[in-house]
Amino acid sequence: MNNVSVSGNKTPIRNAILGFQHLLAMYSGDILVPLLIGGALKFNAAQMTYLVSMDIFMCGVATLLQIKRTPITGIGLPVVLGCAVEYVAPLQSIGKNFGLGYMYGGIICAGLFIIIAAKPFAHLRKYFPPVVTGSLITLIGFTLMPVAFQNLGGGDSTAKAFGNPTHLFLGALTALVIIILNIWGHGFLKQIAILIGILVGTVVAILMGTVGFQSVGQAHWAQLPQFFYFSAPKFEWSSIATLILAALTCMIESTGVYFALSDITGRQLADRDLEHGYRSEGLAAILGGVFNTFPYSTFSQNVGIVQLSGIKKLAPIYYSAFFLMILGLIPKFGAMATLIPASVLGGAMLVMFGMVGAQGIKMLSQIELNNKNLLIIAVSIGFGLGVTTQPNLFQYLPATVQVIMSNGMVVGSFTAVILNILLNHTGLKDRIE
Repeated sequence: MNNVSVSGNKTPIRNAILGFQHLLAMYSGDILVPLLIGGALKFNAAQMTYLVSMDIFMCGVATLLQIKRTPITGIGLPVVLGCAVEYVAPLQSIGKNFGLGYMYGGIICAGLFIIIAAKPFAHLRKYFPPVVTGSLITLIGFTLMPVAFQNLGGGDSTAKAFGNPTHLFLGALTALVIIILNIWGHGFLKQIAILIGILVGTVVAILMGTVGFQSVGQAHWAQLPQFFYFSAPKFEWSSIATLILAALTCMIESTGVYFALSDITGRQLADRDLEHGYRSEGLAAILGGVFNTFPYSTFSQNVGIVQLSGIKKLAPIYYSAFFLMILGLIPKFGAMATLIPASVLGGAMLVMFGMVGAQGIKMLSQIELNNKNLLIIAVSIGFGLGVTTQPNLFQYLPATVQVIMSNGMVVGSFTAVILNILLNHTGLKDRIE
């Protein structure tokens, strides 16, 4: 039975507020990608404005592609799409070493690969049982926790003011408001706890004089998407191969998110559902290359929103998608969301990412904890967390290998898949027990 519907019994205003909560939850992580890549590639102010605005717009487009079910696309789960952090290092490297054209050519090819691989990859679901997806969801939540704490301290760990009492106070206040509302709040108030926490933290920051409005004043009123704004696509094999590897990692991560949302909403996923989900992400990546933005995949932090709010309908996600598109077309309004202090977002992330990890633990608690599964959980999560805390461990390996091996989610997810195949699909399954 499909428990995920579009309308539900919520009023449009409530759905709009819930959608805005989803937008705020993913906004920081979303604009972080263009800021990191644009900064590394020395974009000027005008170029950066386009990159950030169109990235926000394309997040809305990609989300619509995923939540609207068609005969060939759309998984129809309450999920928001954005550019995954797995793509940041490869795109920076390609842009610096080869140029923007090869970066966008690689993105388009990665999108085509995802579309082509969607059907066979969906049939590999037997290699993604709950022990794998549960380990991956747990790992996603825990490996994102350093990002939450970095924001909690002010965002830039190298800054002199990092971790000052003001940042810690704002982050702690935000987290405390969210926790209090989840304990003592009722109904709709409890459902928008994260939104209220972020708004309270931001208002207090404004009253303390720590928020500047300069970015809003400098932003344009309108910005329309343009084909190949920076460069037409160019193609080179190593750039394409690197982005395909990153795309494979994101497909595994998306699979974990799909099953986490499936568990929360009570909807059983068929191979065809997974195929449609992957194909939507591939199409979104192609559009990202055409409009010179990024490839897009599911945002795992929004799983925490669904879990905390208890709202499993699609209507708030539709509102969130349209809000993203509007913000992308009107940078003046979009700049207002940048007023949210990093420490406030860090406080909200602390709760959200913890809920993602807790959802993974819940999934793992439902499996048989025999020696095989315990070994898969222990090694995959251990490797993933270890690489996250020591990313320089592979600094002497080739640059392409470093891109893959220095990402805890990549290492952990591939470790879980490989160990599951060895221990549950070969002769080792009897020996280990």
